[in-house]
Amino acid sequence: MRRIFFTLIALIAMVGVAQAQLPAVTLKTMDGKTVKTDTLSNNGKPFIIDFFATWCKPCNRELSAISEVYDEWVAETGVKLYAVSIDVAQNVNKVKPLVDNHGWPYEVLLDTNSDFKRALGIQTIPYVIVCDGNGNIVYKHNGYTDGAEEELIEKVRELVK
Repeated sequence: MRRIFFTLIALIAMVGVAQAQLPAVTLKTMDGKTVKTDTLSNNGKPFIIDFFATWCKPCNRELSAISEVYDEWVAETGVKLYAVSIDVAQNVNKVKPLVDNHGWPYEVLLDTNSDFKRALGIQTIPYVIVCDGNGNIVYKHNGYTDGAEEELIEKVRELVK
């Protein structure tokens, strides 16, 4: 019985570790380049992945709120933000004008089939993931309320201490 218990604990630990890494999904940048999600990085520093859509008002509010303090975040922590659009292929032409209109300074990736979103088990957006400098997922959050970006930067600050 004891052996079964420890085997179960070991299996649970392995599953937890396996889920901590980003899945390998191929996305496109706005200029058509291919990016493998399991290679996303920030030179050993934390990074944020923020899932959004052009039609999602809370997503747009979140990305706009972060953009107001993003330069400060980068200066303080070195963090990088990847904004991942889940707009379907026929609406993907709306992404660049939205990003340009808001002046968002993020690297934008296109998940037109929601493969990355699905691989991470994400049901609703906005959805934010914080990864440490090794690409391990250390924090997840869905939804957005004004001021929620403060909790996000606190998680990043904990990683750079």
